[in-house]
Parts: sequence; C-alpha cells; structure tokens
Amino acid sequence: MKCSNLKSQMADLLLDDSFRSTEAGLRAKAHVAECGGCAAELAALQATMDMMDAWGEVEPSPYFDTRMQSRLRQELAAPQASAWQRIVDRIAGMGSSALKPAMAGVMAVAIVIGGATYVGSSFFDQPHVPMRGAGALQESAALSDLQSLDHNAQTIDDLNSLDQQLNADDNSSSGTAE
Repeated sequence: MKCSNLKSQMADLLLDDSFRSTEAGLRAKAHVAECGGCAAELAALQATMDMMDAWGEVEPSPYFDTRMQSRLRQELAAPQASAWQRIVDRIAGMGSSALKPAMAGVMAVAIVIGGATYVGSSFFDQPHVPMRGAGALQESAALSDLQSLDHNAQTIDDLNSLDQQLNADDNSSSGTAE
C-alpha cells in the first residue's frame, strides 16, 4: 500500500471499527506497522482526537443573561433608524480598508466601460470600406486619396460640361432674340 492511499483512510482506521476488520483495513494496519512515517502521523492524529475528547465546554459568565436582557431592552426602546441611515452607518462602520476592494472593483468596471466606449466610437467613426471577396485587403490611405482625387476630377469635368452647355444655351438664346 502507498502512503498517499493510507492518508485518505487514516480517519477510518481510527474511528470506524467495521473498517478495521475489512481487507482494506487489514492492509492499512499492516502498512502502519511497516512504515514509520505513517505510524507517526497516525499517532499524532490519535493524540489530536484524544485531546478533542478531553475538551470540555466553556461555561458562560453568570451575568451573561442579565446583560443580554438589558441590551435587548435598550435596543427595543431606541428609535428605529431609517433605511438610509442604516446604510450610512454600515458604510461608516466598515472603515477605509474594507472599502478599498469595492473601490478597486468600481474603478475596474469604469475602465472597461470607458475602453469599450472608446473602441466602439472609434470603430464607427471610420469610413466603411467594402470588402471585395473573402481575402480582400484593406485599402491603403494613398489609394483612398487617389480615388478621392479621381472622383473630384470627374465631378469638376461634369461641372465644366454643364457650364459649357449653359453658356452655349445663353449664346444661342441671345442670338435669336436680336
């Protein structure tokens, strides 16, 4: 038998008479007889159990009941505090060391919310670039600028052609009116 297996059976070996007569109990007894470390641990456990058996109960003070009754009468006679006042009293009674973990938690939540808000707003402020296929790469800034300039050039050409048409219409209408 291994020492690690015996450690889980030591309490049964000490307290359970039926376990001692089983095959596992007999093997545990044989291991304790051979292994000095397990025998010492079993003896220490037995000494602890004997000490706990000898431990008597503690008698309360003879004036305990009198003081308890007096305290109950004081509590019943005192005016009841509002719910808000009880919360404030409880927080004030905790002290600053008890509030540190709560404040750390509040700050962590605030940082997470702030970070999520920043990421969310900066994501939505970006211009949308449509994907072209599953493996499409994001367009570079230079390419976007060139496309924008090309679009602007087309717009200027369109405005120039409209201006020429309006000038031609103005010239033809002024020539027929004379």
